[in-house]
Amino acid sequence: MPSTSPDSDAPAVAVEQVADESGLGPLAGRLVAALPRPAFLTLSGDLGAGKTTFVKVVAAAVGIDPGDVLSPTFGLIHEYPTPQQEGVPPRIVHADLYRLTGPSDLAETGWDDAAAGDAWVFVEWPERMAEALPAERIEIAIGIESPTARRFTFTGFGRTHRAAVASLKQPPP
Repeated sequence: MPSTSPDSDAPAVAVEQVADESGLGPLAGRLVAALPRPAFLTLSGDLGAGKTTFVKVVAAAVGIDPGDVLSPTFGLIHEYPTPQQEGVPPRIVHADLYRLTGPSDLAETGWDDAAAGDAWVFVEWPERMAEALPAERIEIAIGIESPTARRFTFTGFGRTHRAAVASLKQPPP
């Protein structure tokens, strides 16, 4: 079983059940409080699982209007400046790699510039860049439990990202 200790080399795992969309805000708030700067997060799940919805709720948790956060399916990469606040990077990057055939396609998208520097980077369809994923990351798998309920499985790799996931296992304040 994976460890939840940030000092272990094993990934940290936290599982959260969300009954409906109203439960996403508290979960996103806890994630925002735990994320390192910079952070790299992957989002996996079936179509309609709520990958973009979760990014919208995380963006709202740092003061970005969730109506401004759009699915990057056709634009591939969207960047959102964040309001200046302690612990929050200056931008959130949201990428949807569904249309890519592999990591070699990344260069044509402006990926290197978008993912560089101080940002929280969220990537949908990360399997399209599997060989290029950073060692330090949080993988978020979203499972559909019912028409409204979702199961979020957070797996943290690397010291800072493991610590963030381990903190999600703590009871909310």
